[in-house]
Amino acid sequence: MTANLRASMNWAPKPRAMPDQRIRPVHWVIGLVWLVAVLACSVLLWRYKSAPGPAGAAPPRWPVESTIERSHEEPTLLLFAHPWCPCTRASLGELAVILSKANGHVKAHVLFDRPASESDDWTQTDLWRSATAIPGVTAHVDGDGVEAHRFGAETSGHVVLYDASGALLFAGGITNARGHAGDSEGRRAVLSLIATGKANRSVAPTFGCTIDKPELAEKR
Repeated sequence: MTANLRASMNWAPKPRAMPDQRIRPVHWVIGLVWLVAVLACSVLLWRYKSAPGPAGAAPPRWPVESTIERSHEEPTLLLFAHPWCPCTRASLGELAVILSKANGHVKAHVLFDRPASESDDWTQTDLWRSATAIPGVTAHVDGDGVEAHRFGAETSGHVVLYDASGALLFAGGITNARGHAGDSEGRRAVLSLIATGKANRSVAPTFGCTIDKPELAEKR
């Protein structure tokens, strides 16, 4: 009994083996690969958002064959849009800002592209509803992009501004990046041209989807 008692009194649990806290080389490799992948995706996304769409050549004078009514008293602004382009939401937001600051001194139209194979219902998206909700905007269906071709618009969100005599004042975008709302050189130029007829620039890059992009044309 004495020997057993002594043994029980001297007993102590064995210390647990501590897990190996060292980071193995393979973990470093996995972490580095993950970091590189995240950085690469961020760079690609930034390049995509900051890459402008193709720029067409707007005619220096208002095309006489255009069916859009031009004002002979105030500048006339046209914004060309693809009804399924998510980037164009920001352009419409900037258009709303421009019109709110222009105090009625510009006539604005938004033209939504419609492929020849689609009905007018194809253009009735939330972007159409957003455009028609902007005070002072008249929305149009641009069948087969006829007007877009007349005005040299190739990218959704492209804006042209003509003065009361029909002379081109501005052609380009009014956002700084794809889907990015906020102050931009294009927006400042358009506002200055509407107010004074002058600006420090008459062109700006347009950030958006190609108007006749086949992938967007397949959406419903």
